[in-house]
Amino acid sequence: MSDPLAAVDLTHEDTVVNGVRLHCVTAGPDDGETVLLLHGFPEFWYSWRFQIPALVDAGYRVVAPDLRGYNRSEKPQGLAAYAVDELVGDVVGLVHEYGHTGDEGPQAHVVAHDWGGAVAWALGMFQPQVIDRLAVMNAPHPAALARDFDLAQLRKSWYIFFFQLPWLPERLTTLNDSWAIGEAFREQPTDPDAFTEDDIQRYREAFSRPGAARATINYYRAYFRAIAGPMLTSTLPVVGRFFDLPGENEIAVPTLLLWGEEDAALGAGLSEGLDEWIPALRVERFPDASHWVQCDAREEVTDALLEFL
Repeated sequence: MSDPLAAVDLTHEDTVVNGVRLHCVTAGPDDGETVLLLHGFPEFWYSWRFQIPALVDAGYRVVAPDLRGYNRSEKPQGLAAYAVDELVGDVVGLVHEYGHTGDEGPQAHVVAHDWGGAVAWALGMFQPQVIDRLAVMNAPHPAALARDFDLAQLRKSWYIFFFQLPWLPERLTTLNDSWAIGEAFREQPTDPDAFTEDDIQRYREAFSRPGAARATINYYRAYFRAIAGPMLTSTLPVVGRFFDLPGENEIAVPTLLLWGEEDAALGAGLSEGLDEWIPALRVERFPDASHWVQCDAREEVTDALLEFL
């Protein structure tokens, strides 16, 4: 497969927002509306290689950061640095740095997958003024995760509990140049062309950077201590308590949810019954796509994004 980014003029740059240095890849016209692309675990900006060219061709200004802790971005020490409010602060800072002008100030179209999606949901709940439109892929709204966290989902989410162990998860995931990370991209996608060996090597190199494994696994540790832990021992939702706000989980901005139903870690039911929290919601499901829906169903996902935006 040819390089999908070969014809795109990419700029790599660092910016400091919310007190952290983030590496960002930008492309497209400076005067285009901003599309901010937030990747998941264990990825980096390159997760969006199939969507960036089409977004640029459509006239958007694309900004694809490495989230804090990932790849070339700064890797702060300690769990507190990976609390959801810090991650939301990073995105707000990026919108203020790169966003287009909206009715209430700087805004961006926010497109997110996996952990980027978890951050995007929180952004939509507590900082909606920076979002023009929101598109999330295979990341459950936290209230839906609380609702559906049954035994079946618990079995799918076993790795979250493994990641709570000290030092061992990062030691094992980085063995042999992060071999286990490469295997995840070989075994889970439903399309054999979703990830080339060159792609997989890029992901392994990004995860193998000093401090990256611990930083990225700390996302799970911080989340578990703040939300998932209480979720196992109390009635829900706990999101409002975590953010020290009244239990308001509604997201009022126009939202598109794209869901690969062959997700090994997240049940398809998490994409259902969301109108209570997201009134302006459109859902598109891809029965033959895995968790890596933007790679497995790349053309369909890109078309859906362009139509939505």
